[in-house]
Amino acid sequence: MEQALLKRDRYHHIKTKTGRILRVVREHYLRNSIDCSSDICTSGCSRGSSSLPSDVTHYLFPDGGICKDFIEVLELDDFKGITFTQTSVNNVLTPGGRATVKRLTQKVRDSRNGCIYFANEFFGETFCERSSGDNLEVWQTKLVYKAAVWYYYHLNCQKDIVMLTDNKDLIDELVNETPGVHVMSLSQYLSLFWPNLTEAKDMFESLAASLLLSKQKGGNKQYDNHFPPEVLQMHVKSSDQYFEGILNVNKHHAQKEAFIHGFGQKELKLDSDILVSGITDRNRAIHGDRVVVQLLPKSRWKGRISSLTQDNENEDDCEEKECLPTARVVGIIQRNWRDYVATLPKEERHNVQSGKAEAVLVIPFDYRIPKIRITTSQVSSLQGQRIMVRIDSWEANSQYPNGHLVRKLGPVGDLETEIATVMVEHHLSAAGFSELQQLELPTNSKENPWKPTKQEISKRLDLRHLLIFSIDPKGCEDVDDTLSIRELPNGELELGVHIADVSHFVHPHSLTDLEARQRSTTVYLADRRYDMLPAILSADLCSLVSGVDRYAVSVIWHLDSHSYQVNDVWYGRTIIKSAHKMFYEAAQALHDGKDVRTDIPELKNMDPSAVEKRLQKLKWSVDKLMDVARHLKANRVKEGAVQLEGLEVKVELNEEQEIENLIPKQTMEIHETIAECMIFANHWVAKRIVETYPQCSLLRYHPLPRQDHFQQLVESAKAKGFEVDTSTSKTLADSLDKCVDANDVNVNGMLRSLATKAMSNALYFSTGSLPRDQFFHYGLALDCYTHFTSPIRRYADVIVHRLLIAAGNNDSNSVLNNKDLQELCEHINNKHRASQHAQKDSQELFQTIFFKDKNAEVDECCTVDAIIESIRSNGFLIFVPRYGMKGAVFLKDKNGLVRDATGQTKPVWVAGSLSRSGYSVTVNTLTGSTTYNLFDHVTVRITVQLSDCHSHSIKYELVSNKPHEEMQTEQGNTTVSKDALEGVVSAVREMHIDAGDSHGVDVSVVKDNQFSQSNSKMYQLLNYFRTMALQECS
Repeated sequence: MEQALLKRDRYHHIKTKTGRILRVVREHYLRNSIDCSSDICTSGCSRGSSSLPSDVTHYLFPDGGICKDFIEVLELDDFKGITFTQTSVNNVLTPGGRATVKRLTQKVRDSRNGCIYFANEFFGETFCERSSGDNLEVWQTKLVYKAAVWYYYHLNCQKDIVMLTDNKDLIDELVNETPGVHVMSLSQYLSLFWPNLTEAKDMFESLAASLLLSKQKGGNKQYDNHFPPEVLQMHVKSSDQYFEGILNVNKHHAQKEAFIHGFGQKELKLDSDILVSGITDRNRAIHGDRVVVQLLPKSRWKGRISSLTQDNENEDDCEEKECLPTARVVGIIQRNWRDYVATLPKEERHNVQSGKAEAVLVIPFDYRIPKIRITTSQVSSLQGQRIMVRIDSWEANSQYPNGHLVRKLGPVGDLETEIATVMVEHHLSAAGFSELQQLELPTNSKENPWKPTKQEISKRLDLRHLLIFSIDPKGCEDVDDTLSIRELPNGELELGVHIADVSHFVHPHSLTDLEARQRSTTVYLADRRYDMLPAILSADLCSLVSGVDRYAVSVIWHLDSHSYQVNDVWYGRTIIKSAHKMFYEAAQALHDGKDVRTDIPELKNMDPSAVEKRLQKLKWSVDKLMDVARHLKANRVKEGAVQLEGLEVKVELNEEQEIENLIPKQTMEIHETIAECMIFANHWVAKRIVETYPQCSLLRYHPLPRQDHFQQLVESAKAKGFEVDTSTSKTLADSLDKCVDANDVNVNGMLRSLATKAMSNALYFSTGSLPRDQFFHYGLALDCYTHFTSPIRRYADVIVHRLLIAAGNNDSNSVLNNKDLQELCEHINNKHRASQHAQKDSQELFQTIFFKDKNAEVDECCTVDAIIESIRSNGFLIFVPRYGMKGAVFLKDKNGLVRDATGQTKPVWVAGSLSRSGYSVTVNTLTGSTTYNLFDHVTVRITVQLSDCHSHSIKYELVSNKPHEEMQTEQGNTTVSKDALEGVVSAVREMHIDAGDSHGVDVSVVKDNQFSQSNSKMYQLLNYFRTMALQECS
């Protein structure tokens, strides 16, 4: 039945750029009915993906002022059943309110919150014209009230309605007008309905105080006013002096240096980044903000700081020839404010009056963030605590931004607090999975075992008769992938890659899907992991363990038996039964002809004659896989694939599961075999989905690196007499292969690390957002690439599975459009990057925990060999092969004394000077001079610098200009003491060049039987360290 639409005219007064006021008439149509989206509705209204729940005591209707000023309170999980009216959203949608609207949208989209959006201004019964005596704010609040009253009667008075507003006059006017519709302030609401929800009350008080501060005028002006948005856009488009980009603060010189890396679409004659020097020129912009900068005159351009950072250091070691284009911030396009972990400094912990709200400055955990002023009545309880704060405003007359307290995390130094700090700083979820999410998933128990259904089996290709096996690290239980290979009657080879069919269990828009989408990746920390999917999937039903039927998505190739060229390929859903779950060591030993009967558990219960036949088949399969993988890799290398290897380290455990030793060793060939098979599958899946959905496929691209980023690599190679050609990926790969020092096996790895540093990040993208010639993956030398092989731990792979299945079914209805997919890709990229940074931070946390209580003077694990990897004006950067760590060594202290480490006695600080050349730095003293060259070996001592407000940090002190006496040049003979091993956590860091498979980049954590989200044992380490990549410390 068609709805009748009532047409009205609405009058708007618009101010033009010249200041004129124009009266504009616009048509406004009102419907005669609209759906309420409530679960208790008896009028037959339809419900969307989100609806107002029936299990709450009341429904909430906040007005625009509450939404704008107190969105943080409404975002709390405790508050459900909220109706965000069109009027309230329009009130928020003002300049600067886009971020708040986005947060409101996220609250509504997550169906677990039971919140909805209601278009009250397009419904005749909830719209009223503005009275002549009402200002805009009063009229908008009355519109929200009218919608609340309609809901109350529409739902037959089944549910009380609470409307929130801070307009005291309207509260007095409306409070008793409609029984069942309660009008009150947010403060009254929290006191009456949530008296024990201290988190919400504390947050409200802090927000209210911050709001009051931001409204106060006067005071000395600290910063220049920002240009209006329209002026900023005009300057960026029309002037060659204004540029837009993301502000990146240098964490090592946070008070002095920030850079702009993005320059919009302009044709620039700049071959470097733009420098923003000092806090004043930063003009209230914070790390991560999108800003507009104005270039300063060339006379004011400055150079990049080349000295190492020391506490309270004011040195600014720059040369004129190294000057960069320097600018000042004139406006902010978009804020990037987030949750910040902070600490109350010791100087703010005096004269505390309990219970009285007062303003204090807290120091953020992140060096790049300025101090934040918060107002709280909990100052006494915040002492010695890590807290979470948010920034609300930063006025031009304030030296620091104003913010509010969100919650306490725990005592400084406590392990769980520090882990929570890492997660909050990187905006990652540490929560468990809800009961509702668990309820929508199947179960698998002795009483109720899960089994594939006959109906589902009939839709799949049955591969249970094939010899299928997995090859994974020891301790791995979430098996994403399995392999098969056999010879066909026609002489061809059939190669199969079979991946867990996560998309069968995780349906679009389900609660599990929404949570996996939000997390986007499994987060691996040093002592625990936070799964993307619940354990029933990640460790059970989706894990392709041996001996059980499992659903899979397979790619099967028919290959020429000699050239291994692809003759045919098939994609689709299958059912498999993996015969063997092998570890890397067993598979490699099988290839090498060793006896592996005891290393493959499934062989134990087989007849001896059957065992021999099975071993022959397995060996043929592994050998053939290796041969195919060599061919695949050779083809990629021929096209210019760049091999950037790190140091692989194995942890050996004794019978008591105590760490025995750590053995750096060469990567086994089986690692590369599995990686090549996964890359092969990812590449062919990418070809399939982009062929079917050229405008909305999820791919992963790796752009060309900027040539100026290779400068350090080229200069460092020259120091050893090597020439590196970076013009193409092919010439780069060939050059790196030749950079081998027969006297030091570490040199090649360090140069490859510098090549990694120069690379751009590989990113997910929607194919409709980039031209076809930019789909390539530079590092892998492939024209298109995606991630398909790890859906248990990566949400991008789940999306790719859905695309692949839809392509096989010719289904375009279930595919995301380009705009939505690109937004999802950006979210996944952010989460992936955050996960990698969190992993690195957790490693550094455990390193400091171990070394903190050591006596560096006498404990042998604190004195180690180090290699100089970069020269600075006041010292050098080093790499410590023993622990895979990097850091800075100072040759000059803050008092101008230099380090004399040449004598037989203890190193001392003496009067002297430093002189630096391209590849070396020389210490000059009264007794002589000592030169330190790039790639020299020196001896350093490891200590820990403690900090209350920031993370503890590892410090390196030069002990001798000679290599450490225990240093051995043969890596395979290097061993480390048990004590040193137990505290040092060093796991995978994904290089910017990603091999694209779970085997090449993911950490295999020691997993307990329950697969818990958290393991509080401080020294529960990784059972097998995979690819301990050379880390960047700059």
